[in-house]
Amino acid sequence: MIKSLHKMGIKSNHMYVAGICSIGLSFATWFASKNRESAGIDRADRWGIFIGQWAPTFFGMGVALRIEETHRGEEDLQDELRGESKHRSDRIRAGV
Repeated sequence: MIKSLHKMGIKSNHMYVAGICSIGLSFATWFASKNRESAGIDRADRWGIFIGQWAPTFFGMGVALRIEETHRGEEDLQDELRGESKHRSDRIRAGV
């Protein structure tokens, strides 16, 4: 799943921002529910907790995407180095 998200262009920073927004949205839904609904503080707490539980998931996915980005960067560097060494060995065999 993380590789698919990475291929779709989703970056770790996107997930970190989503986690921070989730925390803000958690507070906003708690506050709105507390002030606009007559169900009481218990319902407001449930809304806030429900939305707030998304934040750790977003932060965890951000860490996983950061690892994927780092891993992909290392693979690209290794591929680049392999290409350079292959190019050098071809030049050496050609006598250049």
